[in-house]
Amino acid sequence: MSVPLNRALSKLGILSRAQATAAIRAGRVRVDGRVIDDPAHLVVPERAAIAVDEAPQARAAWRTILLHKPRGVVTTRRDPEGRRTVFDRLGDAGHGLQAVGRLDLATSGLLLLTTDTQLANWITDPANAVPRVYVVTVRGEVTPRELAPIAARATLRKASARESHLVVELRSGRNREVRRLFEGIGHEVTRLKRVRFGGLELGALEPGEWRDLTRAELRAAFPGAATSGRDRRRRSSAAAS
Repeated sequence: MSVPLNRALSKLGILSRAQATAAIRAGRVRVDGRVIDDPAHLVVPERAAIAVDEAPQARAAWRTILLHKPRGVVTTRRDPEGRRTVFDRLGDAGHGLQAVGRLDLATSGLLLLTTDTQLANWITDPANAVPRVYVVTVRGEVTPRELAPIAARATLRKASARESHLVVELRSGRNREVRRLFEGIGHEVTRLKRVRFGGLELGALEPGEWRDLTRAELRAAFPGAATSGRDRRRRSSAAAS
């Protein structure tokens, strides 16, 4: 999938979006040997030969990891407010990775990071309706009647006058969607944790821990998603035969 050049540089971990925009406009970036001065110029990151200040930018080897994102860190490579990021936690292990969607500062749980931009785009495309499952704690007692109009699959586990515990499944990744759903029925979310994404489970990983995923795991977890250029060619050949 084609993306703007400044976004490609950011996703590849080469420069932040603002740094990439400035470098492109200054004529410091070449794509396939040609100087590009338009940050919106479309490229396919996996195919384009990108150089910054005449230095070719090597593509990172294919890698996808599952991270248990802790609360209190942001899902971005650099934060203008100086808050800790998931990439601070990963250190050198985060080189070349991009987050597949985001979890907000106060949300913990399953976060995918990958070097495969086309895989990331497929998973986050609303048309593919990939399920996301969250364990939610809210203030006050939630009743089945209150849950009825919520446009999500919600299961009430425990409810008391002080707080209620639920499991919620969504098929989209809109910003703060779980929090907004419960605010809409008068309940503030106090804890939010994603425990499943597609067919992947958070499992026993502690906050801040991660593990590498295989292509086979990803194919099983996200049926229909290609996990590399080789996989896409293989599927195209199979469809044509």
